[in-house]
Amino acid sequence: VRLSHLSSACSAAEPGTMVAEMVLSRRPGQPRGEVLSEADLEELAQRKSPSKTSTRDCLRKARCSASTAKSLLFRFLPVLRWLPRYPVKDWLLGDIASGFSVGIMHLPQGLAYALLAGLPPVTGLYSSFYPVFLYFFFGTSRHNSVGPFAVISVMIGSVTDSLVPSENFLEFANGTNDTVVNEAQRDAARVELVATITVLSGIFQVALGLLQFGFVVTYLSDPLVRGYTTAASVHVLISQLKNVFGVSLGEHSGPLSLFVVSEGLPKRTNVGTLVTAIIAMVAIFIVKELNHKFSAKLPMPIPIELITIIISTGISYGVNLNSKFGISVVGNIPSGLKPPVVPNASYFGQVVGNAFAIAVVGYAICISLGKIFALKHGYKVDSNQELIALGLSNFLGGFFQCFAISCSMSRSLVQESTGGNSQVAGVISSLVILVTILKIGELFHDLPKAILSAIIIINLKGMFKQFADLRTLWKSNRVDLMVWVVTFIATLLLNLDIGLGASVAFALLTVIFRTQLPHYSILGRVTDTDVYKDVAEYEKAQEVPGIKIFRSSSTIYFANVEMYSDALKKKSGINVDRLIEKKKKALKKLKKQQKKAEKEKAKRKKVLPSTPPSCRVFPQDTEAECNGPGVAVIELSGEEDSTPAEPTLRSLGLPQPDFHAVILDFSPVNFVDTVSIKILKNIFRDFHEIEVDVFVASCPASVLAQLERGNFFSSTITKHCFFPSVNDAVLHLKGGMRPAPVSTQSCHPHCHRTVGRLSRLSSLSP
Repeated sequence: VRLSHLSSACSAAEPGTMVAEMVLSRRPGQPRGEVLSEADLEELAQRKSPSKTSTRDCLRKARCSASTAKSLLFRFLPVLRWLPRYPVKDWLLGDIASGFSVGIMHLPQGLAYALLAGLPPVTGLYSSFYPVFLYFFFGTSRHNSVGPFAVISVMIGSVTDSLVPSENFLEFANGTNDTVVNEAQRDAARVELVATITVLSGIFQVALGLLQFGFVVTYLSDPLVRGYTTAASVHVLISQLKNVFGVSLGEHSGPLSLFVVSEGLPKRTNVGTLVTAIIAMVAIFIVKELNHKFSAKLPMPIPIELITIIISTGISYGVNLNSKFGISVVGNIPSGLKPPVVPNASYFGQVVGNAFAIAVVGYAICISLGKIFALKHGYKVDSNQELIALGLSNFLGGFFQCFAISCSMSRSLVQESTGGNSQVAGVISSLVILVTILKIGELFHDLPKAILSAIIIINLKGMFKQFADLRTLWKSNRVDLMVWVVTFIATLLLNLDIGLGASVAFALLTVIFRTQLPHYSILGRVTDTDVYKDVAEYEKAQEVPGIKIFRSSSTIYFANVEMYSDALKKKSGINVDRLIEKKKKALKKLKKQQKKAEKEKAKRKKVLPSTPPSCRVFPQDTEAECNGPGVAVIELSGEEDSTPAEPTLRSLGLPQPDFHAVILDFSPVNFVDTVSIKILKNIFRDFHEIEVDVFVASCPASVLAQLERGNFFSSTITKHCFFPSVNDAVLHLKGGMRPAPVSTQSCHPHCHRTVGRLSRLSSLSP
């Protein structure tokens, strides 16, 4: 009854209409209409047409109102949202204690990192004041301690060494042939250059934040950032060895400059400087270890860095280390704040690449730390607002002789562990630095530079611990290990700016390679379930008889779609291209035989007698067997000009595939392009040539829309070939149906073939 209904429905359907019901294979108790193709599902669920946003709608949304202005104000000034609700009794004491602790750390680190950037020490104090105070208004992280950071400082130092080297400021001393560096002129030129870099970095960060490009940091994966910061730490270490050994070396930048700097170290070591640095490093290291061990018992960490600076400055002043032992000291630190100065825009073209690299790296470090603290303490960090906050801090700080800042892990951990709950702690620490700039800074005139280098080197301990990543990544992910190693080596050899670009390029290449070399598998049904798994990995997964279910572990696009097609044909177990070639040769041979037979038949007609041959006629749509001079077989179909049936692989004497359908699992596919659409069409065509039907399962709606826009669908490939899941496609095929619209004018070829078979069966059944 079902077969006859289907046959009559197909023949009686009006042009452009489809049969509303399909004959489906249902288990006992299975709901009617459970197995639906995408075309049926769209009709049943009434798929909405894609909405188009007009210019008028955009203008209406952008219309200014009081609520919109208030929302924007609260978004760009988060302090207005949380400060009125600040719990004074619960948080204030903790923030004050934390602020003093972090401010005490800012003082030695600011002086040291300014030295690292090749700038006067006072610029480090400025960078510990202005940006920290500005971040209070714009930042969204409660625990990040922004300010000078070693990696950013060494990136800036590489630019100052290359564009404003000390050799440009040599002059004769006291009318002799000896040359000395005019440090005042050099420092003024470097401050002007670095201010320009800082302003430009801030512009990049603000622009990216306003354009909602906070996701740009996702291109810096965690292995890349950790490998980069580890290599930068090596650069920092090498750059400070000249101050530890008391050696005066020329400044070098660019690729392989690291080895040029380290080559001249042992030649002229100043013993006094070396002893001073070693004693300071040992003292700082021991106390830091004690701070870590007894962190739970200490109300705040022992400020060993500040204590070391104070003691060493006093000793240096009392013993006069500079004149007696030749130990280099910091020199003049001017008191008071400087008026703002407009950066030199002529440097923009020379430093634009460095400024962008500094902006991205600084933001990547800051947002990664911010998210760690936010997850731990249960609040949210806005990545785009963090970009704007850092950008404004750098942009405005650049006018006040600051260098670019980021977030320090050591200071942030102290800010959290000593009771800090908000950026009020940052304000307190900036006030500590302000007092230092106004009143105390000039007292550090006799501070040995070796002490600052010792502080820098000991603070690199946490970054050098990242070498342990090699063992972890070896066990977990070899590709990430390659990214870490390549980033480390490239940054070490090519310097910080070129190394970062090479590292990002390599990381993106690994993504491309992974999508080009995905895992291809044939799926089978797990016994007594509707789950389909790789038959090579699961013993209980068995292939569905007559059906090949193919899956790729990645999306398909122009770079891997050819390999997708080749893998499908290989996994199917039959040489599709070879079989198509044989079929074409057989058809060509058959056509020649038919032409030869027609010629012989035409010759016989001339000599045939007038007596008609005796014919035995069979029922409708069958064959008639004729006996007479030259036995002939005539196919009667009710029309005189009927075409003969299309030759099949069996009639051509060719091997037939042991499956009749292929299902492509599109669940991993998240986009397609024009090249992949073209190859997919070829896949449908090639398998149709060998009498195998192709179906697609689990195709996302977005991919389906892309296929529509790419003119993938036609009269031979319709949405009836698409199913919501692999199981739906398998159930449909088990029912013996072909996914096709059934109309009298535009009927799918599969439907013609299926309905023709079914109508013959129904007419012959009793």
